[in-house]
Amino acid sequence: MCILFIALEQHPDYPVIICANRDEFHQRPTQNMHWWPKQNILAGKDLKAGGSWLGLNSHSYFAALTNFRRPESFDESKRSRGDLVVQSLTQSSIETEQYLSAESHQYNDFNLIFGALNNLQTFDSVKQKFVKLTPGFHSICNGALDDIWPKMALGLKNIEDLITDNNVTVDALFSLMKNQQTAEEHNLPSTGISGSLEALLSSIFIVSPNYGTRSSAIILQAKNGEVSVYETHYNTKGEAVNDNQSHFTLAQTKFN
Repeated sequence: MCILFIALEQHPDYPVIICANRDEFHQRPTQNMHWWPKQNILAGKDLKAGGSWLGLNSHSYFAALTNFRRPESFDESKRSRGDLVVQSLTQSSIETEQYLSAESHQYNDFNLIFGALNNLQTFDSVKQKFVKLTPGFHSICNGALDDIWPKMALGLKNIEDLITDNNVTVDALFSLMKNQQTAEEHNLPSTGISGSLEALLSSIFIVSPNYGTRSSAIILQAKNGEVSVYETHYNTKGEAVNDNQSHFTLAQTKFN
């Protein structure tokens, strides 16, 4: 993932709303979200490294990962960060916390959002810090949780406006995630890449021939426990090429 917006207990019908965009090189082979029979998780699959960027399981556990944009610290020999999403969905939150505390140094820098949908937390591998997500609006991108980049602020305002105006529909949420407004030069973050690349990456939805937004996902958890997951994939021009959806009711059994 490259950006997520999360609204917790802000809508009368949907206590959990998650909107996420995955930005990636277009040549990287990918499989759409589907149920993995062996692990019993719903997730997309990175066919190059075998992991995922976002997923859920039927016990209400959710996981998503964003990479820190720190090119100076990147080490190709380290393990694939996508493994952490799959691992988080196949064990308890306590086990995930223990693993991250002991082994996160084996991966390049990342944020991991994980836990039950009603008890989400994030882990910042740079600061080695866990933060519980409280009721309200949250955004996670390619820096620290409290780094509010322009596109994060824009998306947070837009999702808050949708809820305030009682206009939360799947189409409206997808439209939010397709916003191509870029930041003004003086507002660009400084992450160690060129100014032109910072500008390209400063929009919620990124379009370029080699790298861009590959997919958007919308996750809605209703008060009755029903979870609806919608996903759309895009081509190099930012045009939707396919979509899929899944609906299921959360299992009563929870991990210990």
